[in-house]
Amino acid sequence: MNHVIIEPYTDFHKKEVVDLILGIQTGEFGIPITLAAQPDLEAIPTFYQTNKGNFWIAKVEDKVIGTISLLDIGNQQGALRKMFVDKNYRGKELCVGQQLLATLVAWAKRSGIREIFLGTTEKFTRAQQFYEKNGFQEIPKQELPRTFPVMEVDIKFYRLLVNG
Repeated sequence: MNHVIIEPYTDFHKKEVVDLILGIQTGEFGIPITLAAQPDLEAIPTFYQTNKGNFWIAKVEDKVIGTISLLDIGNQQGALRKMFVDKNYRGKELCVGQQLLATLVAWAKRSGIREIFLGTTEKFTRAQQFYEKNGFQEIPKQELPRTFPVMEVDIKFYRLLVNG
């Protein structure tokens, strides 16, 4: 069985991260989004890895197979962003998504984040089930903090109480 390693992002893996995310968004789910529409992917260290935020990758044998990030949005709140797992590594065998989420939540607790928010598209139904199974509660868009970065494709929103 393959061993999954979760580690903080470095620009060494930039191309792999971008290829993974765009491949899932456009190739697998047909979401019409480009790299130009996601400038955060061009500046991961300065966009995500500041204040109480971070960005992690999951690797198997030096291949990037998953990503997740926590964007510090102030007021002891964070936004879960860029959670993607290669379709060949999803599921209960390796639990890549679970390991990525556990890493993010542990970081948030240590960093004093009280709440984590996320938005997702209607096409990510399995992701919605995953978030709900992990304690995220669906909330109306108007309950999001004003600092939460709503993406155009997001239609469902969730909150997880971490340290509260």
